[in-house]
Amino acid sequence: MSVTNTSGRRKTAVARIYLKEGNGTITVNGKDHKEYFPTLPLQYIVNQSFEVSELVGQYDVTVNVAGGGVTGQAQAVRLAIAKAIVELDAEKKPALRAKGLVTRDMRMVERKKPGRKKARKKFQFSKR
Repeated sequence: MSVTNTSGRRKTAVARIYLKEGNGTITVNGKDHKEYFPTLPLQYIVNQSFEVSELVGQYDVTVNVAGGGVTGQAQAVRLAIAKAIVELDAEKKPALRAKGLVTRDMRMVERKKPGRKKARKKFQFSKR
């Protein structure tokens, strides 16, 4: 029985997963993934890596996820599952890459600069 540990990240969310052979149970922070991610689009994002690689119902996943919002967390879980599938079977990588599931989305919130209201917004200029 093979157990794979990988991590996935998106914005400030970090997901650590433990993938092992089983019947398709996904547990996120001690809860079922349908309870943790209540909306259908988020559940689809979490299961997307399995559907693309045609491995639905073959692996159990235990996830520890922290930081960010629910969408970022769901995308972090998706990346971690995709990386674990590639680690187990490298032949699945082209199909996952074609859907963009193996690439880390590096976009983050830009930091606030000193002397500005926000990251780019400036204070109102008055000539007189």
